[in-house]
Amino acid sequence: MSGQRTGWRRVLPTWRMVLGTVLLFLLLIVGGLVAGYLLVGIPPANSAAKAQSTVYLYSDGSELARDGEINRQNVTLSQVPKSVQQAVLAAEDRDFYAESAVDPAAMLRAAWNTVTGKGKQSGSTITQQYVKNYYLGQEQTVTRKAKEFFIAIKLDREVSKDNILEGYLNSSYYGRNAYGIQAAAQSYYGRNADQLTLAQGAYLATLLNAPSAYDITAHPGNRARVLARWNYVLDGMVKQKWLTKADRAALEFPMPKAAKPSAGLSGQRGYLVETVKNYLTDNKILDEDTLRAGGYRITTTISKKRQNAFVKAVNTRVMDRLDDSRKVDRYVRAGGASIDPASGRVVALYGGIDYAKQFVNGATRSDYQVGSTFKPIVFASAVQNNSTTQDGARITPNTVYDGTNKRMTISHGSRTGFAPANEDDRSYGPITVTEATDKSVNAVYAQMGMDVGPGKVKATAVDLGIPARTPSLASSQGAISLGTATPSVLDMAQVYATLAHHGTHRPYTLVDKVTKSEEDLELPEREETTAVPRAAADTTTSILRSVVDGGTGTAAQGAGRPAAGKTGTAEEDKAAWFAGYTPDLATVVAVLGQNPESAAQEPLYGAGGLSRVNGGDYPAQIWADYTAAALNGRPVRDFDLQLEAGAESVSPSPSGSDSASPGVSDSPSTGPSDSPTLPTPTPGGPTPPTDQPPTPTPPTPPAPTAEPTNDFPTFEPQSDDLEQRLRWRWGGG
Repeated sequence: MSGQRTGWRRVLPTWRMVLGTVLLFLLLIVGGLVAGYLLVGIPPANSAAKAQSTVYLYSDGSELARDGEINRQNVTLSQVPKSVQQAVLAAEDRDFYAESAVDPAAMLRAAWNTVTGKGKQSGSTITQQYVKNYYLGQEQTVTRKAKEFFIAIKLDREVSKDNILEGYLNSSYYGRNAYGIQAAAQSYYGRNADQLTLAQGAYLATLLNAPSAYDITAHPGNRARVLARWNYVLDGMVKQKWLTKADRAALEFPMPKAAKPSAGLSGQRGYLVETVKNYLTDNKILDEDTLRAGGYRITTTISKKRQNAFVKAVNTRVMDRLDDSRKVDRYVRAGGASIDPASGRVVALYGGIDYAKQFVNGATRSDYQVGSTFKPIVFASAVQNNSTTQDGARITPNTVYDGTNKRMTISHGSRTGFAPANEDDRSYGPITVTEATDKSVNAVYAQMGMDVGPGKVKATAVDLGIPARTPSLASSQGAISLGTATPSVLDMAQVYATLAHHGTHRPYTLVDKVTKSEEDLELPEREETTAVPRAAADTTTSILRSVVDGGTGTAAQGAGRPAAGKTGTAEEDKAAWFAGYTPDLATVVAVLGQNPESAAQEPLYGAGGLSRVNGGDYPAQIWADYTAAALNGRPVRDFDLQLEAGAESVSPSPSGSDSASPGVSDSPSTGPSDSPTLPTPTPGGPTPPTDQPPTPTPPTPPAPTAEPTNDFPTFEPQSDDLEQRLRWRWGGG
């Protein structure tokens, strides 16, 4: 028969088979959609009314805090200014009034971007988001997504767009436990929704994308991300012709007021709960919406005994010495974090005097320079990369550098244009790396950073535990060695825990167990990696032991245990740090200056009656008191170190030698010394102010000693160039 197919064509389907299969597939899809539409009805409101409390526990199982009270007050759409409505649409769904309830193309695009690693995206319209918030839950399941799809279609047919937008504004979460635009307006700006300005409404619309991360008062280190999103909202309004370019250009960012946490989260509890929440969401254990629905029992890694010891140490050494009649004492803040190096468990965290009074978490904020506590990273990188001086000498604790004040740094035989001053403009001449670390000599570490290479220093910092996105970590170039970056106290505790663990990096954890309905959630694996070779970590420990034994960190000897550590002071004395560890515990303490009204960073000259607040004073003494209490009853262990070749014996620095390599300085030139000046406080109350409390004026920056060349890296004298500004202003660490 002529119609029969022969040979290889017999295995191919006919066009009738292909057409039949396609029609059957389409019929199944249409049938499924029709069935879904008919079977899925609009359920009763669910919203956050069913939200349960989440219980947070200390590591021993005792209760730390409860979270879950709902704050909401509904308003009509007419009570929300039109410009604020448009800001929300510009942020979340610009075609809301013209589009259908669902956008399959956007859903597929979002799913593809999520699968391919471009970030988690919802692809949902405002109608779908409202359905999720008001009628369904926050669980990320196919069933919930399917119900959301069909309910949104039905709702769009039965309810007006205005009613849907009103419901969305009243059911959305804005952070600070504020559900709905009215609660958000009160929480962030202390006014009703109908009093919101366009700029304020655009900020509240910004919050919808990431409520916790975009609370700028709680996370000042995220300011750049917040402003970028705020500008995105306003630019979208211009694009939609809801706002003129001239009016848009005249808008200024409306800084929200500080949050007022609930009484149940006062003291340290609020800081701990906030940090644990961020850990759960950052590590994708729970997303923010699911966590907010509540019903979880979360066992943290926080030791109640050690947490109380941290609070007592800060109060005894700093807070009890402050006096309200001394203006600078009102600026004093503190942050602390403590990690078990072997397990990576965060065992204590100090966020501030009281979460209800100081909302910003001192342990996790990332906007203060770490100063000379960054220098051990430079040395560890030098050993890790087998770096040499400009003369070709291997960098070890015994390597001799030129510690001359304002000595121009050299790279590949050429002047770089970077010549930072030592503290108090002191020159040291030829000096070993160990002694330069003890005395925090800027000239030595600036040159060492050039010898290693800023790129390699940054890579080592990230491997040790500093987030790659840390402000100023990538942009500071030569000044990276002087601690211009602003990682948090918790980030630095991770770094020093890695050094204490012989260079093995294990990501820290704040959670031991998460349970809901008697089922345990799976926690992520925390794989150990080698951040730096053991010889690099242990040799760094050896020079940090010298800092405690006879350098700027001698106050840390009060712990009564073998210890290694480094002091640090930020530009203009706005922060003082001590980062250190024993073989059993790594802890970082920072004392910070912040104006309580403007939130601006402030110098701490005269705080607590001291002329200067340095890393060797309050921070080192807090560290010693806390470490002694935290390790009380545990055996005293010494360090087990394996040093790099040439590091075994450290000889005194030579004098009068001309063979030293180009010098560096390791801390800001006008900053305070890290030499301890604080007497042991007596537990009798605050230190009374004198008639004229000491408020030294920072040294006036001198003119550069030499013109920079065009060689790496050259810095032009621009006002917005961080490194140019720091070249003459930084002092001792």
